[in-house]
Amino acid sequence: MIVRGASLLHHHMEDRMRAPLVALLLLASLPVLASSPGAAQVPTGDAVSGAMIAERWCTACHAVGRSGTPATDGAPTLQSVADRPSTTVMSLSVFLRTPHARMPDLSLTREETDDLVTYILGLRRR
Repeated sequence: MIVRGASLLHHHMEDRMRAPLVALLLLASLPVLASSPGAAQVPTGDAVSGAMIAERWCTACHAVGRSGTPATDGAPTLQSVADRPSTTVMSLSVFLRTPHARMPDLSLTREETDDLVTYILGLRRR
């Protein structure tokens, strides 16, 4: 009986020591979890303004609305961009503010980028 009691006490002490360590690890991982692609990201722009930007800058190559055929071969529709699982506020913002060989340098302001991102994500089929 003494051996069993000592064993239970040992397990109890291990559990009490393990709990703060687990809590510390969870707290340390919160910044990583919050910045992961799957974390909720809420667009902050104006979708109406974003639609106007899309009409002005994107229609030469992309279908801008919820349906349609792209103006050029190989350019995805904005609907298909929105529907990709990898498309997030962050991924679109970075993409639109980084020059690419197949896209013109739009030189969008941060506000215009936010508006366009909000518009594109608003096209996502739920």
